Amino acid sequence: MHPAPSIIVFTVLSGLGLGLIVWVGLGLGPDTAAHAWIASIAAIAISAIGGACSTLHLAKPSNAWRAFSQWRSSWLSREACLMVATLAAFGLYAAIWCLGGVRIALLGWLSAALAGATIYSTAMIYAQIKAVPRWSATPTPVLFVGMALVGGLLASRTAQSLAGNSEGIWHLLPALALAAGITVWWQTQAAGARRSTDGSTISSATGLGSDGRVRLFEAPHTGGNYLLDEMAYKVARNRAYQLRWIGAFAGFILPLVLCLLALGLGGWILVLALLAHIAGMLALRWLFFAEAQHVQALYYGME
Repeated sequence: MHPAPSIIVFTVLSGLGLGLIVWVGLGLGPDTAAHAWIASIAAIAISAIGGACSTLHLAKPSNAWRAFSQWRSSWLSREACLMVATLAAFGLYAAIWCLGGVRIALLGWLSAALAGATIYSTAMIYAQIKAVPRWSATPTPVLFVGMALVGGLLASRTAQSLAGNSEGIWHLLPALALAAGITVWWQTQAAGARRSTDGSTISSATGLGSDGRVRLFEAPHTGGNYLLDEMAYKVARNRAYQLRWIGAFAGFILPLVLCLLALGLGGWILVLALLAHIAGMLALRWLFFAEAQHVQALYYGME
């Protein structure tokens, strides 16, 4: 599918911010005033900016409020409602922590649970679409939640380091190494999740399979159209291969190396690690959308 830049930025930043809310809500990090302000502001700002980006691809962003009305049946609506609830709960938790110096554990756990549910809802928007095997046939929810938690952990330790406390950096090492391995595995598995994964073929799509082998005699039309641009977007194999490894390297391997350097040179290097992680996730998330193949493309002879 043709990836909209706003959706890519939204899913990456909101996942990072919500992942940070999860860890801060669970009590990770020191209780110092500096850490409270840095972690709280970063979590709210990143999540809010990411959420706001989700409206930029709408024809009429002013109608975005309608997304809250269909929470009974729409994962997108549930995501919107949960995002607001998360920011409200965490905002109260952060205000009490920053201004009063006290962490309300129950409120923090509630914020973490709501943040996790929001990330899951975001993933289910795509995982529920059976017509896109690359999304429905792979563990999309697990990967969205896992990547958000890894990014949130990195952001949490970065905020802690900026507050003058570099303890716990070593916790990032196994998390980033595991995430790098999972990312490479997922990209390899997802690369094979094409339209044929759900059993769809040109024969089944046209309903003419009983008459013999079906093939496209002529394209439905001679020019491009919305369906070809949005539902049958093509990515050059070499470009996809390069972006896949650039994303894995920048998103996890480089941050892992920078974390090792931070153990000896200082926690400020984690800022570079976080920026590299964001850049890598943007590349991988672009591929997540660009390589998704809709079964509708079968009508255009794309097996």
